[in-house]
Amino acid sequence: MRRDVYQAIADPTRREIINMLTAESMNLNSVADRFDVSRPAISKHIKILVECGLIDIKQKGRERYCEAKPERLKEVADWVEQYSRFWDAKLDALKKFAESKKK
Repeated sequence: MRRDVYQAIADPTRREIINMLTAESMNLNSVADRFDVSRPAISKHIKILVECGLIDIKQKGRERYCEAKPERLKEVADWVEQYSRFWDAKLDALKKFAESKKK
């Protein structure tokens, strides 16, 4: 199954994993310890994030560390930005209309 960034960020657990990993690189056990779900469930979330390119896993000695790749979220930011500009323009027009009716 081909996954994309939007599928990855649709889940709150995956969003929290990304947030944690942007602050610091963590080994897989440390990530799993922060959640009240099973380690296999966290492993599935990690796998999806890797498939989407939002995190990398690097081997350091015997440990595997997860590192966030937040630059992949630029795709989402760009998509949201177009709607932000659209709504900013609509709200500015509404504000002007409301001010003109007050006068």
